Amino acid sequence: MRLDAVTDQPRAVEQLRRALAADRVAHAYAFLGPAGSGRFTTAVAFAAELLCEAHGGRPDAGRCACAQVHARRHPDLHVVAPTPPESNPKGARAIRIGAIRELERQASLRPAMARRRVLVLDEAERMTGESPQAFLKFLEEPPPETVVILVLPGVRAVPATVISRCQIVRFRGRGDEAAAALVAEAAELLDEARAQGAPALFKRTERVDRERAEALIDGCWLLCRDLMRVRAGVAPALSTDPARVEALAAEAGQWTDDELFAAMAACREAREALVSNVTPRLTVDVMVARLAGRSA
Repeated sequence: MRLDAVTDQPRAVEQLRRALAADRVAHAYAFLGPAGSGRFTTAVAFAAELLCEAHGGRPDAGRCACAQVHARRHPDLHVVAPTPPESNPKGARAIRIGAIRELERQASLRPAMARRRVLVLDEAERMTGESPQAFLKFLEEPPPETVVILVLPGVRAVPATVISRCQIVRFRGRGDEAAAALVAEAAELLDEARAQGAPALFKRTERVDRERAEALIDGCWLLCRDLMRVRAGVAPALSTDPARVEALAAEAGQWTDDELFAAMAACREAREALVSNVTPRLTVDVMVARLAGRSA
């Protein structure tokens, strides 16, 4: 996927396109915005532009750099995401000092295919312990032809000294109508999975790509959040789609609080699976099956 496929963040895309056109790409970017606004998807699309640039945007010897980037198999793209401790798979997810040291090691190597390398830190606010300071030293003396992208919720998510060395690209939250459409589709998908089982689910997800998978996962998360709000007695106006409050109330009655907490965790794990390059269709199928089973 390239930047022209990112349709709901025109200002961010235009900012990145200007940098590419003028060949004035910064060594570090901070993509700032709420979860679900397309920050990581845009980071991967920008990486595709940067790493295909060496071939003039054209496939080289039958090997398309864009496809490799999208599949997270390009040797010059390195993605770091929060992980639990090795000793406790259910522990708190974080970006620890070991991950930063490995990033430094990768950055010290010459690019394998393109003239640049791209390093993406997803949920960079989860750097813990010595990680932010180590990363700051890395940003102060970045290797040549290296582009770093931090995916963050806001400027205060990491130390100001880190942000000050990045060019900021802002992402707006999804509009109310778009979010409501995501929730409605998630509810429909869940209903079909309950009523018709795996065959209906597999048919719906047959052509799901990464961008579509992200939207479905976000929709399921927003649906679970709305159900939690209904169960807590929150005013209907605060739901993603107040017009569906009666349907939400009926759905909320099929869940317990613990089941909803577990469902939201399943959505988060699905997002992590996409970062780890699990097949989008498989990721969505597993997530929906888990949600449908818990609320059956």
